[in-house]
Amino acid sequence: MNKKATSTLILLLSLMLVIAGCGNGNGDQNQTQSNDKKEETKETEAVSGASQAGYTSIDQLQEKYDIIIVGAGGAGMSAALEAKAKGLNPVIFEKMPVAGGNTNKASSGMNASETKFQKEQGIKDSNDSFYEETLKGGHGTNDKDMLRFFVDNSADAIEWLDSIGIRLNNITITGGMNEKRTHRPEDGSAVGPYLVNGLLKNIQEQDIPLFVNANVTEITEKDGKVNGAKVVFDQTDEKTIAADAVVVTTGGYGANMDMISEVRSDLEGLVTTNQEGSTGDGIKMIEKLGGTTVDMDQIQVHPTVQQDKSYLIGEAVRGEGAILVSSDGKRFTNELDTRDNVTAAINKLPEKSAYLVFDSGVKSRVKAIQQYEKMGFVIQADSIEALAKEMDVPADQLKTTLDTWNSAVKNKKDAEFGRTTGMDNDLSSAPYCAIKIAPGIHYTMGGVKINTNTEVLNKDGEPIPGLFAAGEVTGGLHGQNRIGGNSVAEIIIFGRQAGMKSAEFVKAQ
Repeated sequence: MNKKATSTLILLLSLMLVIAGCGNGNGDQNQTQSNDKKEETKETEAVSGASQAGYTSIDQLQEKYDIIIVGAGGAGMSAALEAKAKGLNPVIFEKMPVAGGNTNKASSGMNASETKFQKEQGIKDSNDSFYEETLKGGHGTNDKDMLRFFVDNSADAIEWLDSIGIRLNNITITGGMNEKRTHRPEDGSAVGPYLVNGLLKNIQEQDIPLFVNANVTEITEKDGKVNGAKVVFDQTDEKTIAADAVVVTTGGYGANMDMISEVRSDLEGLVTTNQEGSTGDGIKMIEKLGGTTVDMDQIQVHPTVQQDKSYLIGEAVRGEGAILVSSDGKRFTNELDTRDNVTAAINKLPEKSAYLVFDSGVKSRVKAIQQYEKMGFVIQADSIEALAKEMDVPADQLKTTLDTWNSAVKNKKDAEFGRTTGMDNDLSSAPYCAIKIAPGIHYTMGGVKINTNTEVLNKDGEPIPGLFAAGEVTGGLHGQNRIGGNSVAEIIIFGRQAGMKSAEFVKAQ
């Protein structure tokens, strides 16, 4: 087929898609099906988008690269893009069949302060406020140098993402924050799949090799300097690849119950929201090279996890107005307190579980709820009384709870629990919805010790030459409790930094 014919065919197909997308005026049912299809597409982009981005064939593998990046989550891909921008030749090795890691599962958004989008929307925020609220959330145990770098570079990270076609201009709020600084995709959908696919698109455009089913089993060194890695492809073929620097972005250990049990036996039996590849591999490899760890016993339990499928119900649901009620139909805590405090409040209930209750307004503002519906998590009814029956809670009490809450929203004063955020809209628009939740293992605050240059440090506090790390594989930034929205910010901010600093290291050799 010649170029002219091909162009004509593409144009015709595009017109057909546009016409199909406009609908045929057959009412809400067709529109709902269309929206559902869009959401289903977004949720499956972790796989389909990754396939579209394309992974590198093993026959293109080289014996040496400037920089090896271990792990293709948000931190790894950000590092690769920045290293490439510095003129170097990075490669990404990902042990799972698809890229994305836990980034694919991120829901609520990315925290950042003093951003252009906040300013455009009249949201007054400051880096100092972001710093102080995060420090308070971590109970004052955060690595202060890391935290300062983090908040001061957060706006630039949002700007950088926007410059490469990843626009996060829909802003909400998460627990422990007093300002709206959680940045989401424009349509309010889950940040993870959107972010992963945007980064993958850029990786492809920059011709950065990304190998999947490529398990890095060892980081090699010579004369005290990192010089490459051993990689097993498709579980059988091991190769040693040389490099002048290695960036480890393998994520945490939230799916490794043996590691968790060693430091937190009290968490045995809890479900985990982590993808199965989060097994602490990077931490173990770095320890063998003399790297040290920090805060390994600090493991975050997220308060709102659907238990049957270990599925995180994003904090944005509460940020956009949902409340938590017990089996008695009563509120029992400030829903947007820090995650550890909300978890503790749920665990004090006799049933150690609760319901998220919200209305159609919240549902319209949090697109991820459409995915929760598809997975069968959402109870829905046309009235509060009917919802109470479905939840098996006292109808009169649930109605009293919602009436009291709506009055609190109207008066901007929560006399019961002192909630001050996520109160822009009341819960008065039918249909009404609920999701049953309980706590689950979500995030490992502990990990390897790095400095603000993302250099991995040994027990003497000295950098291990050529070794860098970023993201959940590292520890110290969050202290004893992570604020919702800060993990996505961390992988972008420190992922970029790892790419730039590893490139500087290589150029200096």
